[in-house]
Amino acid sequence: MKVTGEKNEKVAKMIFASIYPLYWNRLEKNGRTKEEFHQVLEWFTGFDENKLQSLIEEKVTFRMFFKQAKIHPNANMIKGVVCGYRIEEIADEFETYKLCRQMEKLIDELAKGRKMEKILRA
Repeated sequence: MKVTGEKNEKVAKMIFASIYPLYWNRLEKNGRTKEEFHQVLEWFTGFDENKLQSLIEEKVTFRMFFKQAKIHPNANMIKGVVCGYRIEEIADEFETYKLCRQMEKLIDELAKGRKMEKILRA
């Protein structure tokens, strides 16, 4: 599937606080802890638990969320298919969409029980 400017913009305008509980519910159902969830988010974005909470309270969009993030240098190692999109084939011009899909891939791996060392691309 191809990403379009329209799709990128739609994701960029989504509020992180509205998606965060959906991620957490999925992980909780699969027996993962909030500490593991936050460890993955901190590895990917550089946001600790306090910063995540403030971004949730501020109701930032994904665009602002990723603009403030310090994306891990190994994030380019996150590959595979999420929601029908092959991450490594998403054009750089759709950065917000790509970062969102990379984060979802990490959450998918955590939910599926993958070892933390593999998820964090150590």
